[in-house]
Amino acid sequence: MSKRNTPQRRHAILSLLGEQGEVSVDALAKTFGTSEVTIRKDLAALEANGLLLRRYGGAISMPHELIGEASQPVSRFKQAIAKAAVACIREHARIIIDSGSTTAAMIAELGHKPGLVVMTNSLNVAKALSELEHEPVLLMTGGTWDPHSESFQGQVAEQVLRSYDFDQLFIGADGIDLQRGTTTFNELLGLSRVMAEVAREVIVMVEADKVGRKIPNLELPWSSIHTLITDERLPDEARSEIQARGVKLICAAA
Repeated sequence: MSKRNTPQRRHAILSLLGEQGEVSVDALAKTFGTSEVTIRKDLAALEANGLLLRRYGGAISMPHELIGEASQPVSRFKQAIAKAAVACIREHARIIIDSGSTTAAMIAELGHKPGLVVMTNSLNVAKALSELEHEPVLLMTGGTWDPHSESFQGQVAEQVLRSYDFDQLFIGADGIDLQRGTTTFNELLGLSRVMAEVAREVIVMVEADKVGRKIPNLELPWSSIHTLITDERLPDEARSEIQARGVKLICAAA
């Protein structure tokens, strides 16, 4: 089976697992004519989606008592936003992906973009990137772990970011204030602003139901934002206000 057929291969792995109850990395690599490294990435991705449990040398079926405890699937709106965001990325680009569920939804699509260099402050994003069959060059900010945002923050992270320059930043938000810009519940704002400083294009990814939320903490003013990607539910009035700020607006169809 071709390496390009990753979804089909993973579906076939689940079918084998359903029949046998247990599979080994060695046997799967021989069955699909691929490397053991590729199979381990398949098993890691399937485990992350709550579809199996990895064991030394292979994997076993998910025990019945654990089924249903997996994380909620990504909404179709986030998926549409993520696909629109990935469509903005050129091959061999240097990008930053901030922490957050909307930005993380991009990762499944990034394996189709060769030669990427990706910086992130999120362990979840880093883990998902490492499981791609053709993973990009991965850079981590390091810094001080913030459990609220589940990301690294602080001066060390800011210094690392300033050592590079990037083509694009992909960042989410807790809310969009139509007068001010992106807003957040998190009071640690410094790293987001440094990310915006070191990227030539700042792309905000947010579901339409967050537009109009007025949260006290201003994260990025409109003057720092080049593109806003949201979904088709965005009201016409809000579309006009955002475009009047000189921001490129993409409303992805879910």
